[in-house]
This record gives sequence, structure tokens and C-alpha cells, in this order.
Amino acid sequence: MTETDLPHCPRLLARALQPLPLLPLGLALTALSRRLSARHPGMLRRLGAYADHAVLIDPTDLPLVLRMEPSAGPRVTTHRRGRAPQAAARIAGPLSALTGMLHGRYDGDALFFSRDLVIEGDTAAVLALRNALDDAELDLAGELAALAGPFGPAVRQAVALAERASGLSLHREDLPDGAHP
Repeated sequence: MTETDLPHCPRLLARALQPLPLLPLGLALTALSRRLSARHPGMLRRLGAYADHAVLIDPTDLPLVLRMEPSAGPRVTTHRRGRAPQAAARIAGPLSALTGMLHGRYDGDALFFSRDLVIEGDTAAVLALRNALDDAELDLAGELAALAGPFGPAVRQAVALAERASGLSLHREDLPDGAHP
């Protein structure tokens, strides 16, 4: 697989994100990551000694980067491209590669060796994070639908529409429809 084979976030969406304030997005991602860690408590334990290593997640087709601090609850902060704070490691690639790896659609090792993903800094911290996420078998669509309560079915429909329009993997394909890990 090469980066040209991977879907890229539509430029219109990337441009739409550029002027948005990043603080609300960071707060929403922190709330989601805390919900995920509460529903999957083994995820943070699986990080072991790397739980205190901040990791930059750099979707190269978006105008922002995410800094994840697992031991801070976890906490996710958003930053403009080129203004990201220091972190122990950085994982970079198209958003489709990052979400596809999260949902088991793409193999992280294959993405790395095909150079679709770039890892810098403490590679062991990134590997520990990837293994913790793999073990949790996360399904972002399912988690967002659960967060939405009675609006869950509408969220699932919106996610399915977003997947078709963008080519991004926003749910686990290996789970029966409506199942939660």
C-alpha cells in the first residue's frame, strides 16, 4: 500500500477546519478519550511505563496536530500545524491511515514499511500506544453513537455518510452492525 492508494481527507474539509478555534475540538477529544479509557480501562494499563509519554498524532492532510497525554486523564490538545509542542514521539500520516489502523482496516507495520506512516522520537511509546489501541478494539462510530444517547442512530447514519463521502474508516468492520466491543 502506498500513500497514493489511501484516501485523503477532502481538501474542502481540511480548509473548513483551518479557521475553527482549536480549544473546543481539544476539549471534545479529551472527553471522548476519557470516555474510551473508562469503557476500556485496560487500554491505559497496557501502556505501562509509556503512559507518561506524550505523543503527537499528525494527520498530514489536516491543518492541525493532536498531542495526546495518556497519563493526564488522558488529555488531547489540538495545535496548528507547525506550532505543536514537544512530545516524546510523533506518528504522522494521512487521516485515513491513522483511523484505518485504529479500526483494524490497515496493518500498522505495513503502513510504516510502505512509508505511509512516519514515526519519530520514542518509537517504543508509539508501539505501546498502537498495541493498547489494538487490544481495545475501538469503534469510533459506536462510541460516538453511545455518547449521543437517543440520537445514536442518527449519529451512526451521519458517520456512514461521512465514511462514504471521505473514504475514511470510522468504524470497525470486523464487528457485527450495532455490536460494541
